Formats: sequence, structure tokens, C-alpha cells
Amino acid sequence: RETSGGTEYVKNNDVRRIACKMGMVFQQFNLFPHMTVLENLIEAPVNVQKRDKAEVIKEAEVLLAKVGLSDKRDVYPRKLSGGQQQRVAIARALAMKPAIMLFDEPTSSLDPELTGEVLRTMRELADEKMTMVVVTHEMGFAREVATKVVFMADGHVQEQGRPEEIFVNPKNERLKSFLKVILK
Repeated sequence: RETSGGTEYVKNNDVRRIACKMGMVFQQFNLFPHMTVLENLIEAPVNVQKRDKAEVIKEAEVLLAKVGLSDKRDVYPRKLSGGQQQRVAIARALAMKPAIMLFDEPTSSLDPELTGEVLRTMRELADEKMTMVVVTHEMGFAREVATKVVFMADGHVQEQGRPEEIFVNPKNERLKSFLKVILK
């Protein structure tokens, strides 16, 4: 967290407690290839959180319906499209009941049609008021869904603010150049 004196780091014994409240969706789907879709979803809640397996299966089936993949419950990841795999990865992260979701370029390896599937799922999460931190080059999505946008370059924050400020009236020259290229 930031303080008036700079950045303050969380104590080591608090890191695990905080991390357990976050769900993470990566660029590469990172699904377990030897497990079915359902098995991927229930693995951590059952074995890490020690929750009741029957209850977790019911919750996982609800999550699969939420991401539009109920019919893929018993399928292995290799039989799914990239967009389907990424939606399973989102459902898997949600199965842990996180307070916040972190997305690291969740559409970077997908073609435009599959990107749309994943962004629709993320938009639904935003509509449900799920707190999300999203690293993305999908500027239309950021403009439409974000409540705050942070533009970074070379590892530093260049500009931050509400989407309407960032996209309509950017102050940073690098951001202005970036938006000219991206929003053509």
C-alpha cells in the first residue's frame, strides 16, 4: 500500500491471508491437462480450502453455467477452444470465492471471436460488481467497463484516472500517442 512516506510492504505472515482472497487468470490458461473441466474447478476448493466436495461440485456447475460451458463439464482442456479454456480458467478462479480477480492479459493469445467470449464473461463479472484488476491492451473494454484506468509504460505509471478523463482528454504525451494508434 502507498503511504505518505512511500510504499509499505505487507508483512510475510499476511501475504498468504491476502493472496487467498484473490483469484488469478493468466495469459496462458494453465488448466491441468489430465483433469476434466469439472475436476479443474473443484481441485483447489476441495484440496486447499478443504471444502465439502459435493457442495463444491454444485457450485462448480453453477459457475460453468455462468461462463456458458455447462456442456463441457466432463471434457478435457485439449478438446476446448482457447476462449473456452480461458472461460474455464475464470470459473476455476471464481470457485475459490475470491474478493478480487486479477487478470493478466486474458485475451492476448486469442483470436478476435474468442476474445469477445472472454470479454463478455468479464463484463458480466463487472456488472455483478466483482472487483477486478485487469492488465490489458483491449482499450475499448477498459473504456467501457473500468472505473479507473492506469496507463503504464517502462514500468512506471504515466497517467491514471477515470476512463472518460484518460480516453477523452489524456494529458501524458505517451498516452496520447498510444491512443492515436490503438483507437484508429
